[in-house]
Amino acid sequence: MKSVLSNCSASISELKKNPSALIEQADGEPIAILNHNKPTAYLIPAGTYEELMEKMEDYQLGIIVKERQNEKIVAVEMDIDEL
Repeated sequence: MKSVLSNCSASISELKKNPSALIEQADGEPIAILNHNKPTAYLIPAGTYEELMEKMEDYQLGIIVKERQNEKIVAVEMDIDEL
């Protein structure tokens, strides 16, 4: 059985009936959308989604930084005036 990663849940039917009320009742918390009592989607506030995307971008940039640190070994030092 899949675990539900939210304190709030609603069926797809409930979501269809009145999505605005459902979002208001969740008070900013994620809502697990269930189909036959299994989570099929999570509805999260826009602000939470934006924060999540920023964190993912930061994580990906961190990976790039680590990869490029290894390139430092083969880097050629130059004086800025030579450019």
